[in-house]
Amino acid sequence: MPALKSTPEEAYRLAKAIVSDLLAYHGPKIDAAIQNDNLFDALADEIQEGRELYNSRVAPDLLQTTNFFDRALVDMVILPRANVKSRMW
Repeated sequence: MPALKSTPEEAYRLAKAIVSDLLAYHGPKIDAAIQNDNLFDALADEIQEGRELYNSRVAPDLLQTTNFFDRALVDMVILPRANVKSRMW
């Protein structure tokens, strides 16, 4: 089993890698979900799987004091798609 990520830099890098995989495998589904304003419902299983992986690989003290996985979702999934037509914005 790999060592737990114990620094903020390591944890955020892991979060971005997991979200990057989410984008690679579900890009069209993400775009459609943003258009339909149901991103978190449409990708609930995929996001939960990514979050569980992230949580299993990050030191507990960092999990309690940071939100890097959510930040990576916003930074890499939502913000870059601000041009996608959606009722959300």
